[in-house]
Amino acid sequence: MSLAGLRRRVHRWALKAFRRLPRDVRVRLVRSLTPSFTVGALCLIEHEGRLLLLRQHHRRGWTLPGGLVNRGESAEQAVQREVLEETGLRIEVGAPIAAVVDPRSRWVDVIFHVPVDHEPRVRVSSEAVRAAWLTPARAGSVDYSTGNAFAEFARVRRPGARTGRLLTGHRPPGMAGPGRPGGGPTA
Repeated sequence: MSLAGLRRRVHRWALKAFRRLPRDVRVRLVRSLTPSFTVGALCLIEHEGRLLLLRQHHRRGWTLPGGLVNRGESAEQAVQREVLEETGLRIEVGAPIAAVVDPRSRWVDVIFHVPVDHEPRVRVSSEAVRAAWLTPARAGSVDYSTGNAFAEFARVRRPGARTGRLLTGHRPPGMAGPGRPGGGPTA
């Protein structure tokens, strides 16, 4: 048996053994063996092409309303809580428009979009000290997460950006033939 074949057999055995473990043991194993990430939730509140941006004590440049997801809280709950705390605005969010994963800093930002038909009155509080309605082009200096959110917002608005495609001629590692590990035709 080849080394690759042996690895596949050991991997299959390990997955079957893992499946038989009690759920709480599986969860503890996954949490101890996988990297942890910090998760934030940001909101692009948009009126006529301008976004609600904040100046905050602890950030350099403009930021989007949002913050960290607390233990036991969903990203939706976190962004609604943070927007209310920082701006006084009550929002309801739909599905996230994007998630930005920074593997180097082990940070994930879940991004939501809330278009509004009028410019609501903003009452800055919490860590926010100032609010403004600006286009990304006119915002000037923004913090790292906000810059990433702007880039994702522009990307998801392009036609076809939210769909994937099958790449032809690609075979997963170890697939030497059409549809079978190790080669040869399938029956």
